[in-house]
Parts: sequence; C-alpha cells; structure tokens
Amino acid sequence: MDWPKNRPGDGHLACAEAAHLPLAAPAILGAVSRSGKSHATYGCALIEGRRTGFTLRIPSLFDLKGNTAMASTRKKSSAQDAISLLKADHRQVEEWFSEFEGARGTSKKQQLASKICEALTIHTTIEEEIFYPAFLEATEDKDIHHEAIVEHDGAKKLIAQIRGMSPEDDYFDAKVTVLSEMIKHHVKEEEKPGGMFAEAKKSELDLAAVGEQLLARKRELQSHYKAA
Repeated sequence: MDWPKNRPGDGHLACAEAAHLPLAAPAILGAVSRSGKSHATYGCALIEGRRTGFTLRIPSLFDLKGNTAMASTRKKSSAQDAISLLKADHRQVEEWFSEFEGARGTSKKQQLASKICEALTIHTTIEEEIFYPAFLEATEDKDIHHEAIVEHDGAKKLIAQIRGMSPEDDYFDAKVTVLSEMIKHHVKEEEKPGGMFAEAKKSELDLAAVGEQLLARKRELQSHYKAA
C-alpha cells in the first residue's frame, strides 16, 4: 500500500485505511525514525484514520530514545556510590561538631551531641557491617582495615560515655571535643591519598552496589532510632 507523504510543516502521518493500522504500524514507525526534522521536532507521530476519525499517538523512535536517555541520566545522577555516601556522612558530622563549638545553651549542646552520637553510631555500623568487609575482600589490605576498626572502637566507647551524660556534667564538653578530634583523624585516614577510600576506588569493588546496601541499612537504622 502506498502511504501519503507528510504534509509540509505538519507532524502528522495520514492513514488511508484505518483497518490496516495494526499491520502498517511497524512501517509507520520506521518512517517516523527516518523522517528527520518534522518528527524530531514533534517527538511523536499522529496517525489519523480518515474513515473512523480517530487519532492515535505513537511515540517516535527519536522520542523513545530521548526519554530513555533522560531517565538513565536521572537515575545515575540520583544514585550515590559507597564513598560518596560515607563522605557525605563525614561532612554532616563535621558541621554539627562545628556548631557544638559555638553553642552556649545546654539544650542546644544536648541536641547537637545527640545528633552527633546517633549519626556516628549509624555510620560506624554500616561501615563495619557492609563497607569494611567488602573493602577487605576486594583489597586484602588488613592493615588499613584493622586500624579503622580499632579507631571505631575508641570512638564508640566515648559515644557511650557522652550518651550517659548531660551538658551540666563537668567533662561533657571535653568528651565531645575529644570525640571530634578522634573523628577528624579517622576521616583524614579514610579520605587521604592511599587511604581506604582511594584503595577501594582502585580495586574491583562495586561501589555502586555497596552504596545501595549502605543506604538501605542506613535508612533502616534511622527508622529504628526514630521509633525508639
């Protein structure tokens, strides 16, 4: 069957026989993909049945490819790999420690200390449960792994002490300050050239997959703390 050509300046493709639409659709889509500017502009083809008067919207291949690419881009941009997620945690806690240094009221100090302790507890948990084992398996670097675990142990002991205190206690501020210094050192070790994060990037570790696991576990723990 001979199909009429597109009318100049029109994004429509006329169908001479509506009854033949199911059989003609592949040919039409092929024509749309080859049509160039007219359908690239409209992003779709409208097929009109002259006898029935219906209008059917069929996305062109240009439109489908464009939407697929945009969806893929959005997915990639919203995804966060393991190292990006852990670094974001570092930056957040650093910000709270900085606020604590300038805080004067006891209620504000208590609020910040509680946020810091909760965030660090969740952070150390997801690292020890997911990231550290994956790192050790991928790199076999026991030195970096073991040092990180020991540093975590020291931080967790101090966190437990801070949680059992109040801003009115003599050593409350001092303990939060010491915890801040410990975390700064730990973060520096993880993020420095040749550190854990750099070694993880050089390995065959699937950072995107590990990032998804970290995020899922982090959200689970955050929900647990909110419910408590």
